[in-house]
Amino acid sequence: MASDKQRRGFTRRRFIQGAAAAAAASGSMLSSAARKEEDAEEKHARRAPSDDAPDTVFVNGKIHTMDDENTVVSAVSIRDGRFAEVGNPARGRHGPDTKVIDLRGRTVVPGIIDNHNHIVLMGNRPGYHTPLENALSIQDVQRIYAARVATLPPRPAPNWDQWITTIGGFHTNHLYANANDKTSGRFPTLAELDAVVPNNPAFMMISFTGPGQANSAGASILRANGVNVGADGSVAGGFPISECSKALLFLRQTLLNPAERRRSVIDAMNHALLVGVTTHLDQGAFQATNTATDGAAHEDNFTMHIPFLQIYDQGKGTIRLRINFLHMEADQNTPELVQRLKNAFPFIGNEWVKTGGIGEFIAQGVNDASPFKEAAKKVARAGWRAEVHSLGRRNTPASAPADFEFEIQGFEAANAEVHGIVRDRRWVIAHVPGVTQEWIDRLQAIGGNLSLTGWQYLAGNPTASTVAPYAGPPFRMIVDSSNRPDGIHAGMSSDGMQIAPMNPWIHMYYATTGLNARGVLINGGQQVSRQEVLSLYTRQNGWFLREEDELGTIEPGKLADLVVLNSDYFAVPNEDLKKIRSVLTVVGGNVVYDGGVLDLRG
Repeated sequence: MASDKQRRGFTRRRFIQGAAAAAAASGSMLSSAARKEEDAEEKHARRAPSDDAPDTVFVNGKIHTMDDENTVVSAVSIRDGRFAEVGNPARGRHGPDTKVIDLRGRTVVPGIIDNHNHIVLMGNRPGYHTPLENALSIQDVQRIYAARVATLPPRPAPNWDQWITTIGGFHTNHLYANANDKTSGRFPTLAELDAVVPNNPAFMMISFTGPGQANSAGASILRANGVNVGADGSVAGGFPISECSKALLFLRQTLLNPAERRRSVIDAMNHALLVGVTTHLDQGAFQATNTATDGAAHEDNFTMHIPFLQIYDQGKGTIRLRINFLHMEADQNTPELVQRLKNAFPFIGNEWVKTGGIGEFIAQGVNDASPFKEAAKKVARAGWRAEVHSLGRRNTPASAPADFEFEIQGFEAANAEVHGIVRDRRWVIAHVPGVTQEWIDRLQAIGGNLSLTGWQYLAGNPTASTVAPYAGPPFRMIVDSSNRPDGIHAGMSSDGMQIAPMNPWIHMYYATTGLNARGVLINGGQQVSRQEVLSLYTRQNGWFLREEDELGTIEPGKLADLVVLNSDYFAVPNEDLKKIRSVLTVVGGNVVYDGGVLDLRG
């Protein structure tokens, strides 16, 4: 929860008028070099802002700072929402109100930064949206749903207006019917859902348009409102219109109102804090039509942020939100984009909420017939940042060009017209499962950057491509390229919450193992180390957001965002990476999630 001082600091007027942002070693390795921490303590102590007593001191931890030297220290102090001293428990300068929290040996990392997700969509879900990304079995689904029902405001049964919903962000592949068989994933049955949600309607669907599953109460209501639901509660998927998208339209029209959207925003923020994600760069939505063609990724791009801004106005904001503006126009004149560039501003706001660039689409289509290149030039002329996405690859050298090839050519054309814009504004291509070294080098030459995600974990498969023979993205190739002099910049994202989970530890599992949810190696030869992918999610993403002086590492003067983990990220077996959670999340020096594990009385 934001402090009173921080609450007063955010209003919509201040959001519009706010100033723009300024344009490891593992634990076991450190234990054999004790002097390193002592040296770090002395260095950070010299850099401490002042001798004022800290508000909070964390001691007896394994605190991975993710600084230049990947320093691991045992203590950190926080004052006025920023890190004060790192590696030194304030040298006894505690005041009468200083709170000292014993970490009891737990691992601490900087607040995770997600450079590409859709948390604003998640915050506008109908019903009591209940993420299932952390479920690893049918039993987990039942436990999570039963726990959700237990939190609902009490009402006499049946509670037909209190829907339990899960819209995207998970897949049947990881809902194992048999925990020892990773090929046994499936939806829970009607009976399995009824057993834990007997008095409320329930509905879940994967991806953009399903398929999905309902319980008995949910199936009955959906059928009565024109949705074809199987006798077993199954709800068919499909494109562009599916039974799932019909169900979703009904739920949106029936359940969503301003108050429910605000409640859903808080739910989304709370979930983010549970998995340790403290800063989010939201990438917008497909423009809603309010018809059954709308899927999980559709919303009104012009109003979807309002419930978030209202929550911040009320002083209830607990995450940092950065907002990109998505434009998908087939019109060669891109009138919407033109007006956005004229009437809005990039990188304006405060430490809690700030505008970003144009993305993850700047136009409809990526080919010679689309307005893409002209849109890129318009974005460049306006001095904005552009972010686009790539899902393509060449299967053979003779295959049609992949989308990222055309995008890089468009970036080059924009950069030629406004020299240096790509490097200066840090233009981005996201996902890039099929990118190759040749095109990485070409993007690097103009200062472009890559956002990487483990979205293939849920439903990705091996590829037969001879050009890009990996499910992707090629983490190893890209990280190695970033380590070269003037190398390309890369950062990590989730792309949650439709076809991918938000949970960063799942993405780190995929990046370090190359395994999908069925236990199949699909990204062989492209694995990176745990230190490397954690850096992509913290230190490198501070740079990605153009806020490297404020976020991404635990260093004196930076915003005090940190996450205390339930297990040692650097030591647990691979399969346990997916089970990492926060036991304490701190944003701006304030405890915004408390799992009840540590004594916070100080």
